[in-house]
Amino acid sequence: MASAREPMPSRKRKRESPPTIGLYVLKPLLDNVPLSSDGEDSKIDISCVEYWDGNLYIGTTASEVLHFVSLPGESGNHEPMYILASRLQPTPLSTSSGPLTSTGVKRIMLLPRISKACILCNGVLTFHSLPELSPAYRSRISNCVWVGGHDLDVLGEDSEDDIIMVCVSTRIRLLRIGEEIRLVKNIEYPGCLQSIRRSRFACVADSHSYALLDIDNQQKISLFPISSVNQDVQAILGDQTEDADPIAGRQVSRSSSSAQSRPNGRGNDLNTHSRSTSLGTFVESIGRGQPDLRSRSRETAVRNNIEPGLRTLSPTQSRSTDRSDWISGNSRRPLTPDKSLPPPPEEPVMQKRLPDPPGYAPFTLKPHIASPLNTEFLLTTGTVPDEPGVGIFVNCDGDVVRGTLEFSTYPTTVIVDSDSSLIGSSTVLEEEHQSGYVLASVSRATKSSRENGIEIQRWDASAGESRDWLTLAKAPSAIGNLDEVDGLVPAQFSTGIGSSLSAVDLKFPEVGEKLRLRRLRLPVISTIARRSDESSTSHPSDRGQDAKRNAQEDDFARRLGQGSSHILAWTGSSINWVARNPQVLRLDSAIDAILQSLSTYKLDLDELIAITEDLKNLEPRTETDFLTFGYIRQKVSLILFADVLSGGDDKTTRVGDDQLFEGNVDPRVLLSMIPLLRSDIFEGLNGIWIHEGLVSLIDSKITNASGLLSFTNLSLRPENTAKMNILKHYLMGWRQRKGFGSITDEHEVFRTVDSALLHILLYQDRTSPTARISNSLPTVRADLYSVVDQGVDCFDRAVELLEEFHRLYVLSRLYQSRRMSNMVLLTWKRIIDGEADEGGELKDGENEVRRYLVQIRDQTLFEDYGTWLATRNPTIGVQVFTDDKSRVRLPPNQVVQLLKLRAPDSVKVYLEHLVFGKKKVQYANDLISYYLDNVLTVLKESSDARSILAQSYESYRALQAPKPTYRQFIIDNAIPAQWWNDRLRFLELLGGSHGAGFSYDVPGILERIEPFEQHLVPESIILDGRQGQHKQALRLLTHGLGDYHTAINYCLLGGSSIFHPTSEPLDPQSIPSQEEQATLFRSLFAEFLLIDDVSNRLERTSELLGRFSLWFDITHVLSVIPENWSVELVSAFLISAIRRLLKDKSEAMVVKALSGAQNLKVSADFIEKCERIGSEVQTM
Repeated sequence: MASAREPMPSRKRKRESPPTIGLYVLKPLLDNVPLSSDGEDSKIDISCVEYWDGNLYIGTTASEVLHFVSLPGESGNHEPMYILASRLQPTPLSTSSGPLTSTGVKRIMLLPRISKACILCNGVLTFHSLPELSPAYRSRISNCVWVGGHDLDVLGEDSEDDIIMVCVSTRIRLLRIGEEIRLVKNIEYPGCLQSIRRSRFACVADSHSYALLDIDNQQKISLFPISSVNQDVQAILGDQTEDADPIAGRQVSRSSSSAQSRPNGRGNDLNTHSRSTSLGTFVESIGRGQPDLRSRSRETAVRNNIEPGLRTLSPTQSRSTDRSDWISGNSRRPLTPDKSLPPPPEEPVMQKRLPDPPGYAPFTLKPHIASPLNTEFLLTTGTVPDEPGVGIFVNCDGDVVRGTLEFSTYPTTVIVDSDSSLIGSSTVLEEEHQSGYVLASVSRATKSSRENGIEIQRWDASAGESRDWLTLAKAPSAIGNLDEVDGLVPAQFSTGIGSSLSAVDLKFPEVGEKLRLRRLRLPVISTIARRSDESSTSHPSDRGQDAKRNAQEDDFARRLGQGSSHILAWTGSSINWVARNPQVLRLDSAIDAILQSLSTYKLDLDELIAITEDLKNLEPRTETDFLTFGYIRQKVSLILFADVLSGGDDKTTRVGDDQLFEGNVDPRVLLSMIPLLRSDIFEGLNGIWIHEGLVSLIDSKITNASGLLSFTNLSLRPENTAKMNILKHYLMGWRQRKGFGSITDEHEVFRTVDSALLHILLYQDRTSPTARISNSLPTVRADLYSVVDQGVDCFDRAVELLEEFHRLYVLSRLYQSRRMSNMVLLTWKRIIDGEADEGGELKDGENEVRRYLVQIRDQTLFEDYGTWLATRNPTIGVQVFTDDKSRVRLPPNQVVQLLKLRAPDSVKVYLEHLVFGKKKVQYANDLISYYLDNVLTVLKESSDARSILAQSYESYRALQAPKPTYRQFIIDNAIPAQWWNDRLRFLELLGGSHGAGFSYDVPGILERIEPFEQHLVPESIILDGRQGQHKQALRLLTHGLGDYHTAINYCLLGGSSIFHPTSEPLDPQSIPSQEEQATLFRSLFAEFLLIDDVSNRLERTSELLGRFSLWFDITHVLSVIPENWSVELVSAFLISAIRRLLKDKSEAMVVKALSGAQNLKVSADFIEKCERIGSEVQTM
């Protein structure tokens, strides 16, 4: 994971975005610097600036050094103040030993490790003590061109002395600065204008080209020229001179020996130590790209004499050096200890000078050297000042590394800014830290002005990557053709940049202003918020709490936005720090620029998403980084959310749930932008606190209702299915975060999430056609059930919503999730009673109530809603009390009393269950009473019922044989009336369906049915039989009903169980003996003989005698049948009777014979036994 650095710019850009805050920003340091002691000379400019430990040193073109000292501000929150401590003139112009071009203070070099300072002024180098700049030594160095070269790898290390490189006109001197100045060595490199040193390697430059020096071994690698226009140089040293005509197009040899002659005479060999690199071709191509400039330039030759004391190395020889020596600090090991240094030439070989072209004006490019890493140097090259320049990276072997940098014009100063630029390091940095920026001071022309500024780009930038710009000064283009000025800058345009030795801590209050929290005031206070806050207006105590919280946030914000800088920039008499702009300001500005583009374009979603994608590659290292990343993600999510809901459905395909969810923005903030869902927001007593930057964005968008991205225009409509789904999935994702302890205001947040999600699902389900026409459960409804079943935090609000949408069944599921059984049953009762339920999900409400009552343990609810259900539907209601799985068990007598009291109509059903289902005969009398009451009530009140019964008797008697029993007849021809069914059950009970042991109040029942005896014939028959009045019962069966089959069964069964299902087994003890049966048959025979219809009488009597002849006495039958009956009518009976008589006679004879034989056997046995015993004579 990369560290928390600036995100790489997006590689793909559709269009130029509006200007944004750049990578760097100017922080004021000092304004109106008194450059002139009397304040009258306005031509004095700042030439260099240095800062160290609260001391500001300013060099001017008037050869003065101004020393300012910082004083703390009035409070800790104010910037420090600077006062002028001294005005020093190190070297008056009258004593200058250098050329006129070197007038003024050119460089202030601080050596804090030894508390010394080196000041180069008017070509003279002087030494001073820090911090007051008092003279340190009497020594001074004249004819000095440059001072620098302190080892960047040992900065920050404690030491008693320091080694610097002093460049004079003829050589480079290495001086050890300590208690005194000592010469370390001289390096013969005339005309050195700039140098930077890393360990034993120094990169130097004269007015024409760059070179790489090995200081310890006195070796040199020649690099490339500064200006490609002047790159045609003399390749061979000596009398031979190279053709200087640039039009000839001759490629300059990249041989390392082209800049020197060898004492042994082999300097004329062009192929010696040739570098096979494309650098020369690259540099030359810059010149070829500007033929008009090349035609105006004149050829200049590089110095063709070898510098004494230096041996030129090819890159091959340089790479063979053991680099571990200088990396580890062993800088005194020579590369070629067995070779002595070559002697200097006796006579310098003069180069032939070509005449200047007519109208030629000479110019030179200033060399620039920087070192981004401890193994690399950055060098600049170009053509002319107003044409683009190129930055080239070389390593300590002289090889080109990385890609090149391009500057809009040739820079006047180049500075690198990296993590290691202020810290000395002798080791190679890790790869993730090898990044930074190159700041180049350039002057560029526009159509109407010329502006000086700083061009900023990453040193590891890819080709074509955008560059940043920081303006220092701008002036109207009133000087004519800028291309003819040859890079000269007007006086009013005097600017510059420099790098100080130490950094200063800077404050960015804007960071804290954006990242601190502020309370979000909702445009409409919802009823829920009022209910939560117990007031619709803010009390003074609330305002006091907000003020206290704001003060705390302000204190916290002061800790944020801390930065540092070591780069100074000056414009005129003003000096500023050039500091890296905090990420939050830059990214926030980029987002605002995208929003501003809405006036011309649609919102660029790709740009916004790219910002958050870049943040994924960064890891926060500070508290400010952490808050910044969160703030930017929240702002992007806020804008994406608003854009998706305000635009068409096509945008929803480009913005996924992860982009909205990744921001981790408080969902109450997003929902506050949707009027439909504002009433679902729970602010709580503390309110909603978010970053002030987000509050400003929301306030501006709500106020600017006419904007293309106005938060007041966000709405949800039924046809916006994709938008609704995105918002639904977003809220569902938030629900999954329940229980995370890191969520602020967790209680209010999840109440809001649940309320809004439920609101959306209800809205979707109401408008979704699939919710009404689909046979399967729609997805929306399934989601709705899932949310409600899992429970919601906003219970009261959920009840309100479900009542508002008339979704009572869903409301009952909500109550079930809270185990509120009483409310569940009450809600179902409302649905069953007919209250509107738009969902219509409760299809079989009564059975649903029954099943639910079986599962609960609350006896009160069980009794209340069980009796309510029994009142509404006795059949289903009674099942509540009779279910064996019920968790509430009540004894039957208690249930009977309860039903009699609350649901009288269901008592009969419950008793039927007890009697017929559970076979509890002790409740049969109660059930008989209920049946009888119902039947008698109907008969009393309805003549139609009486007519129906009479008609049923007539219809049955009219049936021809064979015909079913009367019981079967009334079952088959039952009418859909409850009293009819009750009568059937009544007959079943009276008929003895529960066995002979079952008894009931016969006299009482007879007394009650006496007024309807003619209509209740079967009942009278059963009751007569119960009283032993069998003849009366048989008479009613024969003449009242004409049910001959039942009459026969009556004789067989003794009058019991004649009106109950025959499939049930009979108790053998209830069946009468054959003598009793014969008696009953004789009574039935007598009744059959009285049947009015002769044919029916003959048929029934003949059938009775024929089928049951065994129960009749032939003598009795013959004595009672009419004499006029034909023998044929009773032939079957007579045959059967005679056969039975003959059978009886035969059986009697057999028995008699058997008995005689048995008597003989007994007599024989007696005689035999007597003989065995013998006789015995007894005397008297």
